[in-house]
Amino acid sequence: MTAPKNVKNNVKNIRLVVLDMAGTTVADGGLVEQAFSRAAGQLGVEPGSADHEKKLQYVRDTMGESKITVFRALFGDEELAHRANTAFEAAYGELVDGGRIAPVPGAREAVEELRAQGRTVVLTTGFARVTQDAILDALGWRDLVELTLCPADAGGRGRPHPDMVLAALLRTGAADDVREIAVAGDTAYDMLSGVRAGAGVVAGVLTGAHDREALRAAGATHVLGSVAELPPLLGEFDR
Repeated sequence: MTAPKNVKNNVKNIRLVVLDMAGTTVADGGLVEQAFSRAAGQLGVEPGSADHEKKLQYVRDTMGESKITVFRALFGDEELAHRANTAFEAAYGELVDGGRIAPVPGAREAVEELRAQGRTVVLTTGFARVTQDAILDALGWRDLVELTLCPADAGGRGRPHPDMVLAALLRTGAADDVREIAVAGDTAYDMLSGVRAGAGVVAGVLTGAHDREALRAAGATHVLGSVAELPPLLGEFDR
């Protein structure tokens, strides 16, 4: 899509692209909810109960946020939160190993095109490193990008904080100005993270958790059908 004039005039050429994984570049078919249900069951939350539905809705509403932060809010106790997070990561990993994920159509090609354009690409997630690595291995993406980051790699704070975006900048040195960064994701938390980091482009995609209105309300400068539309959009700024 074409950039709004007022946005385009304030954006420098994009040198660093920070992409979310689940829902943006990776299609997981609702595995987050399935893994949560398994984890919650291990902590005594009865499937189908009102408590289960309330907690599951919170998980849906906070898609994109660091999972340990979500579990802290849900269980209110640090030990329980860590138990839930460990159970969640184990369940999600089992589902990933079972072949339950795939690339979003055109995602790999989009990353390759962004790199061919001379941009540095970083993949980020709200999952723990062990889960992120399981996804990368399942898709054969270990060598697809220069750097992958999870909240622990950025001091422990995930989205909606700007830490992973800024860590991508510091770790790669790919940009001289935060306005040379593009952030893309499928949730309001991705958008908030990009806005708070000062990214020049904050692009929402409609292949995941949140709709156009939620993405715009959280600060998206652009809303795309999918990440496949990102390379041509960024190419407009080059011109």
